[in-house]
This record gives sequence, C-alpha cells and structure tokens, in this order.
Amino acid sequence: MSTPGATLPSLPSTIESLYCDHHAWLKGWLHRRVGSADQAADLAQDTFVRLLNSERVPAQLDEPRAYLTTVARNLMSNQWRREQLERAYLDALAQAPYQVELSPEDRAILLETLFELDQLLDGLAPAVREAFLLTQLDGQTHAQVAETLGISIPTVKRYVVKGLQQCYFADLSFVG
Repeated sequence: MSTPGATLPSLPSTIESLYCDHHAWLKGWLHRRVGSADQAADLAQDTFVRLLNSERVPAQLDEPRAYLTTVARNLMSNQWRREQLERAYLDALAQAPYQVELSPEDRAILLETLFELDQLLDGLAPAVREAFLLTQLDGQTHAQVAETLGISIPTVKRYVVKGLQQCYFADLSFVG
C-alpha cells in the first residue's frame, strides 16, 4: 500500500517541510508585493508563526503555495489596517487643540487596542458599523445618523444595539 507522500513527494506533511520547501519562494513573493526585503522577511516569518500557532493546518496540502499566500495576504491586510489606524491616530493627535504626551508603552497599548476594536467591528455589516461609529465616536444623535445614512431611526437604534452587542459579547481580554 502506498502513502500519499510516496505518490506526491512535493506535498509537505509538516510545517517544517513546508518552511524548507517554500520559505524562500514566499519571501520573494512578498518582496514583490510590499517592495521591502525586510518587511517581506518579517511577513514570511509571521506567516509560519501563524501556521505554528494554528490548530487548523492540514497534514497535507494540495496547493501549499496557495495556502501560504492566503495566510500571507491576510497578514498583509492586517498590517495595512494597523498602519492606517496608526496614521489616523497620529493625524488626530496632530489636530488636537492640546498636546498629548504618551509614553511609548502607552502609545503601543492604545494602538493595539484600536486595532483590536477595528477587528472586532469589522465583523459588523458596513451600515451597522457606520451607524455605531457615528453615534459612539462622533456623538451624533440617532436622528442625525438616520438622516446621514438615509435609514429610519428605529433601524439606527437596532444597528447601535448590534454594535454594542458585538463589543459586549466579544472576548475583550486585550483590555484587562
């Protein structure tokens, strides 16, 4: 009886063999996309760390490079979103009427919290997220949000409740 590894020797059966077989390729693929060898190396490493920490890595992959690029694309997307949040935070600080001085540690904690909240709210439908943010961050009334989004006030209330539930029932271990 033959094993799948014997008939298809290129299929990695462990993350170690996946790393040995595809790390250099993944790093090159990432370098072409991000334009920085250092950033590509970091993302490639993060891709394999993500695989090591994942409980859902199949023992054998039919398309290992497609699997790796999917994980790497998600990491690039997360990094891009994190950078966007950091830029928005720095822009808000620059426009503040008073000077805010945070220690590097407090700044890192704040940015991480913002990123976690962004991921949490990303699970909401766009209209729900928009209504929630307009009421909670911009301080708009339900009537103002209804007018802005072209929806009814009861719909705004329902959306805000969904946003609050998303926050309330989420695992907010990053706060404590």
